[in-house]
Amino acid sequence: MAHNHDSKSMSMGKQVMAGTLATATVSTGGKLMSKAAKHPVLVFGLGMVAGFFVYKYRKDIIASANKTIDAGKDFILNQKENLEDIVAEAKEDK
Repeated sequence: MAHNHDSKSMSMGKQVMAGTLATATVSTGGKLMSKAAKHPVLVFGLGMVAGFFVYKYRKDIIASANKTIDAGKDFILNQKENLEDIVAEAKEDK
């Protein structure tokens, strides 16, 4: 059982690290975009580059999005089962 707890804490650590990295990326990106907004040609060029990469990796992006959606559905079903178990235990205790 302790091993299961360790894997959960490792997973939580990865999530915290990913959140921190995402926050830093958004902050840096916001500063970069505020500077880039002053140059419309640069914004257009960045849009072209972004469009190229989205088109190039569209299959990977779609596969990743579908995987994330499936994981979300599994998570919701798991939470629903946990809630049903808790409600059943509460009814047994009465």
